[in-house]
Amino acid sequence: MIEQILVGTQDAPNGAALRVEPAQERSLARIDALLDAAANVVDEVGFDRLTTAQVAELAGASIGTVYRYFPDRIALLVALRDRAVLRYRIAAAEAIETAQPATWQDAITCLADEFATMFRIEPGFRIMRFEEVRGVDEDTPVVDHVHEFAERVAEILASRYGFTHDDELVFHLDIASQMAEALTERAHLRQQHGDERTLREASVVAVAYLEKYYA
Repeated sequence: MIEQILVGTQDAPNGAALRVEPAQERSLARIDALLDAAANVVDEVGFDRLTTAQVAELAGASIGTVYRYFPDRIALLVALRDRAVLRYRIAAAEAIETAQPATWQDAITCLADEFATMFRIEPGFRIMRFEEVRGVDEDTPVVDHVHEFAERVAEILASRYGFTHDDELVFHLDIASQMAEALTERAHLRQQHGDERTLREASVVAVAYLEKYYA
């Protein structure tokens, strides 16, 4: 139930950024290898300095292989970001299903804690900060992942904790998510595993903000 809400069917990894849609497992494995290489490059030099040549070299692939699936570096970065979004949502859904939080405050804390965990265990997760104003090209609609995630969390709060699912709830969840994410990213600026004091504040700040409206 939770995974259906948080993940749904519209978040297929790489769907918006791929030039082709290969059906063979070998092709899918090659795409994953390219994205894994891109994630490692992001961790080493940042997404703003990533090049397709670096990704090809690290993946042990030709530059032509990269361009077979991704028309340019932006498409590659978008695909990596989309995969990170998907993996976080799957992990967050599993965390909530396992913890079965008794209160909405615990649910928000669970989501924030899982976001911090992904920073530690998912290579290239800092790609979540990557925003491309026009998407892969001018015809590609831009998805506001934070707002869209807030919509999904609002559905959970409504179904499990009696909230009214309206625009105000989505707006406040959007703001709370941005605050928690900013603190989590800040915690990992200089420490690979994150500054624990700052990480603890991420969920505290998000919950405190929401309690101003829903206590």
